[in-house]
Amino acid sequence: MEKQPLLGFRRGIHNSENTEEKQTLITGAHDADVTVATERHYTKNLAFAIAACVCGSSFMLGYNTGVVNTPATIIKDFYNASYNKRQGTNSSKYLSTISISVLWATTVSVFALGGMIGGLSAGYWCNKYGRKGALLRNNLLHLISAALMYYSNFLNSYEMLIAGRLLVGICAGINSGAAPLYLMEIAPTSLRGFAGVFNQLAINIGILVSQILGLDSVMGTKDLWPYDLGATVVPIVIMLCSLPWCPESPRFLMLTAMDENKAEKALIWLRETEDVGEDMDEMKREAETQRMMPEFAFMDLFRNKFFREPLTISVVLQLTQQFSGINAVIYYSTEIFKTAGLSAHWAEYATIATGGVNVVMTLVSAFLMDRVGRRTLLLVGVGGLLIFSAILALSLILIKRMQSGLTLKLDIYGLFKITDIRVVWLPYLAIVSVICYIIAFASGPGSIPWFMVAEIFSQGPRSAAVSVSTMVNWFSNFTVGLVFPLLNELAIHQYSFLPFVALLIIFLNFIYRRVPETKGKTFEQISLLFRRPDMMVYESIIQQDSINTP
Repeated sequence: MEKQPLLGFRRGIHNSENTEEKQTLITGAHDADVTVATERHYTKNLAFAIAACVCGSSFMLGYNTGVVNTPATIIKDFYNASYNKRQGTNSSKYLSTISISVLWATTVSVFALGGMIGGLSAGYWCNKYGRKGALLRNNLLHLISAALMYYSNFLNSYEMLIAGRLLVGICAGINSGAAPLYLMEIAPTSLRGFAGVFNQLAINIGILVSQILGLDSVMGTKDLWPYDLGATVVPIVIMLCSLPWCPESPRFLMLTAMDENKAEKALIWLRETEDVGEDMDEMKREAETQRMMPEFAFMDLFRNKFFREPLTISVVLQLTQQFSGINAVIYYSTEIFKTAGLSAHWAEYATIATGGVNVVMTLVSAFLMDRVGRRTLLLVGVGGLLIFSAILALSLILIKRMQSGLTLKLDIYGLFKITDIRVVWLPYLAIVSVICYIIAFASGPGSIPWFMVAEIFSQGPRSAAVSVSTMVNWFSNFTVGLVFPLLNELAIHQYSFLPFVALLIIFLNFIYRRVPETKGKTFEQISLLFRRPDMMVYESIIQQDSINTP
């Protein structure tokens, strides 16, 4: 098929000589999209930069997601006691059950609301101050939020706790956009997937640590829970002491700040070698292409057809992550363990153990990401989520029937009829489904949506696209957190996982048809994939990539 010029349709190209020159340049770039980048290995400096980045950003996102869950009952008692003290010394007035429920729902959901605000603004701060600069400046707001949550108990103010949760949500939203950007732009092409997974790995570790510290045998007590919430300052201090020693993103320095010398110095520090010519050449080519294009505006994400396709992929992947039902599974896991005969105490520890499985499998996926590929891991992971969520939904429905005194009847083609079956292993099937579900989620759908959006956009629209997809993720998180408990409380709660099964079928079909493989491709090469003039050709390229990728 004859190669088409990719930028010829752009406004502002009037001179025929210049147009021909630009067409030649981009046509040549088309030939480069099968080029394999030089494989690079991890360096100590790159590892240090990744650790410094995720410590005070991704880890804190996970920690603040789970920190209020375990000591929930104690915090609700604090709400009641604070209200009573405000009424006077001898007052017998307390909050009603409904008021406590509303306050608690606000405390939990306001974190996601803040995440939406922060996520949507992340691109602006990343472009204004740089990726590293945005992460560091965000910690000021983080310190304020930690102080509000810590001192709320001593000042008998649940309003301070809720305000602190809103601020820390805004911080988490900014971090969830800035951290993947920084990780993607400091890592070499051959290690982008490995580096990107560390964002989700740190989130999972943060959730696990918050669950452990929230146990009543650790810090989940009436006297210690404020310290549990205030402990967020520790990773912040670590980041403030470590990240300033790391360079700004080389791509930001080269393509946004237009400082080639600083970009080269940053690459030399990260790669621990002066042989960074290949990286510099790639960024120079992208800079040249960027100069030929009109200045990017936020609404171009929706107006420009070459941006709409990667934006659609980014948004759907974020929807897949949240509407896969992962938060619902974690929310329901303790009850599932109880149905298997575990006490409330041991069910709580079993839930923490599933968090450990999530951490381990996310780490394993990091080593597979640049070997197996993003697309393959997404297909396998979402396929696994579909299978095990269906098994889990069926198990819960059958368990409910058994708890209601009903029995199962087995009729095999009219040949064998057995009635009054008590399937004692159903709760254990549900437990196995939960564990396998967590493994499938950690294999790819958990981490890939965060960093793939930064891979499939060029430098100009990258920050804006990250903002939109991050906001969608937080909005989806908010929606699931609001809707699932309502479904669970209704008479149909045993069927509450079925909507996730239906959505996973749609998401799996979309990933198979529309998501390309980005493993081993430079940012420039990935961007060119979405500029094919014929989308049918584009889809065939995707399928061919999945066949040819080793």
